[in-house]
Amino acid sequence: MKITSLATTLSFFICKLLLIDALVTPPAAINYSRKTSNTLLLANELDGVPIRGPITPLGNFCLVKTKDTLTATDGGILLPDQAKERPSEGQVLAAGPGKLHPHTGIRITNPIKAGDSVLYGKFDGVSLDYNGDSCQMIRDDDVLLYYTGVTMSLDNVTPCRDYVLVELEEEKKETSSGIVIADAVLTNDLPCQGIAVKVGEGRMASTGELTQSPVKPGDAVKFKDYAGNEVYIEGKVYSLVRMVDILCTTS
Repeated sequence: MKITSLATTLSFFICKLLLIDALVTPPAAINYSRKTSNTLLLANELDGVPIRGPITPLGNFCLVKTKDTLTATDGGILLPDQAKERPSEGQVLAAGPGKLHPHTGIRITNPIKAGDSVLYGKFDGVSLDYNGDSCQMIRDDDVLLYYTGVTMSLDNVTPCRDYVLVELEEEKKETSSGIVIADAVLTNDLPCQGIAVKVGEGRMASTGELTQSPVKPGDAVKFKDYAGNEVYIEGKVYSLVRMVDILCTTS
């Protein structure tokens, strides 16, 4: 009985020593590896609220960080993109694999990938504040064209899907002072014909195969009024038009 009582007393004394040692151990000596891991997981924020990990777009959604661009006014003055209603250009942070066709179940692959710069409609997508940056969540169908590099040039832009990049044929007018200006500047209307300079890969059918474009680079085309999306590339005005909105070729 005395041996048992002595063992119990000794065990209690050892536990007490361990508890005291734990209480006085400096925080720096404690292993925080698990807490550090959790902290890393909570390093991302969505609309000011910590989230468990980075955003992963699903389906054909793309997470785009909006960026300021320079736009020329009618008088030739360059203004930052904030002067427009909403930014329409940005860099892709992440992109989904593509959507599944609702009838065939075939995945329609997403042509956009992380790192691409994209041009999309002013009012497309959902606004997000991601890690303090202004972002948009858009679909690949919202993308007009994409490119790599800092700024757009005719060499690095690619029309998305079934879009065609058309160089507009503008009628020039001369003012009384001898200054030649484009007719579109005076009327605020863009011409609806021009020369196709670049053609997208085509629209993907339900079978997963691409439908070929009815026009090719160099064709003179006429398209529906107000069907084009105006874009300036290297100081020239172009229009991005869907293949289905092109009425005919004129050459």
